[in-house]
Amino acid sequence: MKLQMLAELNAERAARRPAVLITDTANGEQRLVKVADLAKDPMRAELASHLRMGKSGMVEAGDKRLFLNVYAPTARLVIIGAVHISQALVPIAQSLGYDVTVVDPRTAFASPERFPDVPLIAEWPDVALPPLNVDHYTAFVALTHDPKIDDPALLHAFKCDCFYIGALGSRKTHGKRADRLKGQGARDADIARIHAPIGLPIGAVSPSEIAVSIMAEITAQLRMPPKEQEAAA
Repeated sequence: MKLQMLAELNAERAARRPAVLITDTANGEQRLVKVADLAKDPMRAELASHLRMGKSGMVEAGDKRLFLNVYAPTARLVIIGAVHISQALVPIAQSLGYDVTVVDPRTAFASPERFPDVPLIAEWPDVALPPLNVDHYTAFVALTHDPKIDDPALLHAFKCDCFYIGALGSRKTHGKRADRLKGQGARDADIARIHAPIGLPIGAVSPSEIAVSIMAEITAQLRMPPKEQEAAA
């Protein structure tokens, strides 16, 4: 790989922007496709598919055999609320390779004893979230049922282009939440991004079952094309 290309790739990775290095296996020629240039690339469908899956691999394009080396940021999960569902959700997300952070200003809930081996921030969202650099490769879930905590956290998530935003609560509860958020400047498009009630509708009852439904929905949002997501909803 040429030094300039390597420098560009390293810059994209440092900024948590995905990229694909395409290598022609016959002659070794390479080109780098950044996510900002994906839409105009002649191989955009194939590249988008591999980026969505986070998988490198061989493809054929015309008479060429190309190896796609995918560089995708590690997905992150920010959980607002150190509640029972969160205790079940953390190990599931970690087993899937997510970097997980739990935020809850209530120190009675946000204790290392309840959440061992996971970054735990016992601060209010306006203090805890900005340093986390929440971005497009972040899934964001609000689980406290407390508007004083969940609402400012969701307003922050709207600004950060998270690939998934979910919030606990019934449809009635979410309707009230939507009204509150709009009163604080949220747009209809922002509200529409919230998955609420959170999780896939699998009839989940216990905290562990709800955690499974949440992680399944997050996975679908990350991996499935939009049309397939709509069909599965």
